[in-house]
Amino acid sequence: MLKQKTFFRTNKKGDILKVVREHYLREDIWCGSRACGVCKAKDNEKVLDAKPKSKSAAVGEDHYIFLDTNAILDQIDALEDPHLTNLVILQTVMEEVKHRSSAAYKRLHEVTLDKSRKCYVFVNEHRFETFVERKQGETTNDRNDRAIRVAALWYQNHLHIKSVLLTDDAENRRKAQEMGLIAKPLSEYAEGTDSPTLCERLSSKRWGELRDEDQTKAYTPHLPMSAIQAGIKAGKLFKGPYFASRDNCLEATVKLDKRDVLLQGKASLNRAIDGDTVVVEILPESEWKAPSNLVVTSEDTDDVLEDASAEKQPTGRVVGIINRKFQQFCGILQVSPVAGHTRHLFVPAKRHIPKIRIETRQSERLADQRIVVAIDGWPVESKYPQGHFVRALGKIGDQETENEVLLLEHDIPCYKFSEAVLADLPDNDWTISDEELAKRQNLKNIVICSVDPPGCTDIDDALHCFELPNGNYEAGVHIADVSHFIRPGTNIDKEAAHRATTVYLTDQRIDMVPDLLSSNLCSLRGGEERLAFSCVWELSPQAEIISTRYHKSVIKSAAALTYGEAQAKIEDDTDQTAVATSLRCLYKLAKILKQRRIDNGALTLASPEIRFRIDPKTKEPLEVVAKPLLGTMSMVEEFMLLANVSVAEKILLEFPECALLRRHPEPPPMNFDPLIKAAGHQGFNIDASTGKNLSLSLDNAVKENDPYFNTMLRILTTRCMQQALYFSSGMTQKEMFFHYGLAAPIYTHFTSPIRRYSDVIVHRLLAACIGADVTYSDLLDKRKTDDLCGNLNYRKRMAQYAARASVMLHTHLFFRNKTELEEGYILFVKKNALQILIPKYGLEGTVILSSKDKNKPSPFEYNSDNHTQSAGDVVFHSFDRVVVQMSLDRSNVQHEKLQLKLVEPEVPGFSITTEGELVPAVEDTCG
Repeated sequence: MLKQKTFFRTNKKGDILKVVREHYLREDIWCGSRACGVCKAKDNEKVLDAKPKSKSAAVGEDHYIFLDTNAILDQIDALEDPHLTNLVILQTVMEEVKHRSSAAYKRLHEVTLDKSRKCYVFVNEHRFETFVERKQGETTNDRNDRAIRVAALWYQNHLHIKSVLLTDDAENRRKAQEMGLIAKPLSEYAEGTDSPTLCERLSSKRWGELRDEDQTKAYTPHLPMSAIQAGIKAGKLFKGPYFASRDNCLEATVKLDKRDVLLQGKASLNRAIDGDTVVVEILPESEWKAPSNLVVTSEDTDDVLEDASAEKQPTGRVVGIINRKFQQFCGILQVSPVAGHTRHLFVPAKRHIPKIRIETRQSERLADQRIVVAIDGWPVESKYPQGHFVRALGKIGDQETENEVLLLEHDIPCYKFSEAVLADLPDNDWTISDEELAKRQNLKNIVICSVDPPGCTDIDDALHCFELPNGNYEAGVHIADVSHFIRPGTNIDKEAAHRATTVYLTDQRIDMVPDLLSSNLCSLRGGEERLAFSCVWELSPQAEIISTRYHKSVIKSAAALTYGEAQAKIEDDTDQTAVATSLRCLYKLAKILKQRRIDNGALTLASPEIRFRIDPKTKEPLEVVAKPLLGTMSMVEEFMLLANVSVAEKILLEFPECALLRRHPEPPPMNFDPLIKAAGHQGFNIDASTGKNLSLSLDNAVKENDPYFNTMLRILTTRCMQQALYFSSGMTQKEMFFHYGLAAPIYTHFTSPIRRYSDVIVHRLLAACIGADVTYSDLLDKRKTDDLCGNLNYRKRMAQYAARASVMLHTHLFFRNKTELEEGYILFVKKNALQILIPKYGLEGTVILSSKDKNKPSPFEYNSDNHTQSAGDVVFHSFDRVVVQMSLDRSNVQHEKLQLKLVEPEVPGFSITTEGELVPAVEDTCG
């Protein structure tokens, strides 16, 4: 049956247009129940039980469960509980959820695919008996609620089995009951079951807002949205992402386009949580402050005194929250001391996340478990946000449990690829067709090789170089053509866009794309034909670019080498093979390229990187080794940088409004204060006025008797940097394109499409530039590109944090039942703490300075003029060498931590103890 709706509208020219919309209705859409003998469906298409036994005392007869949209959005965690079965999810609801929350829709979709849940998606909008038209004056929401009730009633009449509508909307329940349906709040239904977890997975919104006994802890209400919008329009309020401090739980930063805004104290933070998008009011300049120099790990204090010697920053307060980052958090239960109490506090593993009030009857069982909790809201009169229990992960300290915690904490998509994604893959025996070969440059006769870390299986780049008859060189970078296999809009494309990056942990790799692509068909393995995207230059002997060309190609790598193997070939003068000759040419040119970058002001920063040798059976770390630094690493890096810059120039020239680029903002001068002061105390002047001056200053700051001193300076310099960011060229001012760390006017990521989705997009843009593929119309929407960049930046940051946390976890495992004396260096001297770097393990620990007698004040005195701590005759400066005893403190069930005890110099009568985790000393901020 065909239903038509006709209406008229006026276009921009003023012409009146007649619009006809058609909606097809059918009578042969089956209900999905095994109890049905009418619908013409195959047995394998019937998923609902013939006799759906009631599992809730709230409903005393067999029934199918229907939910409205808000019930799913508010209670998605409860919906994932396996106790709820025989669910009918209506098309109306699916489409509304998809429109309102892509994250909830994805989780709902996973529930519908779980065969054990007996969940059926019914296309009610196209079944003749269940389609409802919107009445005049009826809101879309009211029409959709009516459609849900009509469909539920049709099932009840069609199958003679009760339909139960679960909704928290009292009016919707009343109307459903008038029609003869059973309608209940989800909480009432859950409380009637014998499930130990279903009730506890319910959103805490059912509690009502809790009031704390101490009303002095109340927060200021957030402004209404109308006032927020007016304030932003008038330039009095500002919107930006909220980043909680990792050292001070009472301090945060809001990132605006042109400056950062400092927030200090509970009142100014005003219930914002790390990752939220907030609106801030900037205080008058007379109230601006400098960041605190204290390490604050407890929210039960308001001590956030600013550092009097530091430069004051724009300071503000949160007046509204535009978007809550309602993610799930891992941690432990802080059981209420009141016997029989069901409301407890949850302590997140992340120290910069506040405690969360939850309700559970399982406190005894969960006391020694890592659990997952979701935040539902933060009432204005509550000291803590409210949330609900989601699930238990396992025993605290268990390696598998802690690994899962790590992934959840950093929001890493680590689930298996769905059947829909795998269906987009080519066959395992895929080969390059003659038709495809004809479209591409055939480079199989050129000697190309890859150079990667040992054990690398996702090889996405390879190189070649040889001398031309005119004395110049041809050099090429060949990148796996992942975009050939990942077409826009496919399931695999959507999944790769969501994951955004491959995550490298100490003992595992979590791929952005399935293994068939990452380690096989796209990996440029030696001796195998592969599709590539090539960037080829003619370079002068001085490594000046004469010309550049780009083309889709087919290559056959002559060798897949490790850095060490390539280095050995370069240094072996007797090796005159084509591969060795090519490598020597690349090596020579790379040295020139690197020196030119440094002369232009590019920074060479440092990161103490380590590797664990893992037992293949137990997965436990056996040995810690420093990552070797070889010239071939720099060689590969230089040509990857050259390719990225060349491609950036090309795509910006062709698509000035929608090129996906990468920028690295110049740090504000105040960021360099700790570096300048620390170096000054050691007799060195650091000039950070320009990138070039900074680079020269670092090169000159060398101690002959302490080779590690310069490395520490470069580690500190990395800390002064801001994060590099992906951006859409049409949404950012031209003067902000510059990449500070690389001293490059323009930059992008092209060279790693197996592990970065940004590079896939750049490949599509470049393909459109050269006419190799013109099917990428969505790439021309700068706003879509901008939205994509937001996810790319978030996922990259989380992947970095996860990698650091993985190193930390394995360091803990390594130090179980071990105690070692190690050399360390003081990186920062704070008002109440020292930050000490342990080079051997690439770790940095924050240690609190205190008296052994807790009833006495700390004897350590902080000098803000020269940033030193002193106790008696002992004075601590930045870069001072110390010897510490390292051992694992397992007394705190929430946080195992590496305990540092100062051995040298000795401070009689005083203690220096670890407060918080030791963490990997530095992260990649500007690549």
